[in-house]
This record gives sequence, structure tokens and C-alpha cells, in this order.
Amino acid sequence: MANNPPLQQPKPIRSNLLIRYIAIFLLTLVVLVGIAVIIIWLVVKPKHLDYSVENAAIHNFNLTDANHLYANFDFTIRAYNPNSRVSLYYDTVEVHVRYEDQTLATNAIQPFFQSHKNVTRLQVRATAQTVALYGSVPKDLRVERSSGDIELDVLVRARIRFKVGAWKSKHRIMKVFCSPVLVNFSRDRSFNRATCEVDT
Repeated sequence: MANNPPLQQPKPIRSNLLIRYIAIFLLTLVVLVGIAVIIIWLVVKPKHLDYSVENAAIHNFNLTDANHLYANFDFTIRAYNPNSRVSLYYDTVEVHVRYEDQTLATNAIQPFFQSHKNVTRLQVRATAQTVALYGSVPKDLRVERSSGDIELDVLVRARIRFKVGAWKSKHRIMKVFCSPVLVNFSRDRSFNRATCEVDT
């Protein structure tokens, strides 16, 4: 009489258990990180930065017959950090003066640190030197020059880092768009403050 081989018991599939444990661990980690982020956000309560142009003037304006522009644009830009626990490092700052989507002048500002609940006023001079103008820009500039006012766009682009306590964030690009900035050629006229949109 032939002996039948003994029945083999099914082996537990350890790989499936390992995958379950890894999935549970990752899910727990994600939940804990999410809770930590919410707690930090509730403690810090970050607020949007507030930018505006407080003053603006044009000096030495000259638009040649060959449609080349010479001018000095002076601005006072107010940067307000309303946060009570967040400070900022401005590592690079560039200011661009535009008219009808054409850049007239650009200048860089020295890096600076802005503490929490701080107002910083940036004195900016951007110079247009032999800037070639195209399309309808020269004609429109001459019309606005004769009227005494000119509507400009002021753009600020900065590489910033946030600081909360001892922690510092990675670099982020901040873009500030101020439009319209109505500048009068006469120094006797008062300037109307221009608000800005801030994208961080």
C-alpha cells in the first residue's frame, strides 16, 4: 500500500504583512506631519505682506526724436510685515519700472532683514539710459508727458526666506505688482499712494 505524502500547511505570506506595516507607518507619519503643520500654522498665524508705493517722482525726463528714453524714476516703497512671529530675509531684490508692458528701467536693492511687525521704506532710484522704445509707447509717452501725468507699473521681484524662531525656510520668490502708479512731472503736486498685489 503506497504511502501518501503528508499535506503541507499553507505558509504565512510575510511579504503581505510587511507591506501592511509599511503602509500603516507611512499613513501614521503623514497624519503626524499634517497635525504638526496645523499646530505650527495656528501658533504662527501667517499674514500676507503689505506693500505700497508712498511716493514717486521723475527727473531728467528726455524722449529723443529717435525714440530713446533718458529718465530717473524715484520711488518710496513701503514694505510692512504684519506677522508677530515671522521675520524675513530679503537676499536679492530687483525693482522694475514698466510702461505698457515695456521695461523702462531696472535697479537692484541691497539685501536686508525685516523683523516681525516692522515697516521698512525702500528708497529706489531706477535709471533709464538710452532705452529704445517700440510700437505706440513713444507716442503714448509724449501724450502723457504733455498732460503732466504718467501711469507706470512698478514690479518688485525678491528671493526671500522666512524665519520663525531659529528655523529658516528655503528660498522663495516673492513678486510684488503695483499698478497704476500715477506719477506727476510737477513736484508741486501731491502723490496718491498706490497699493500693490503680493504673491509669495
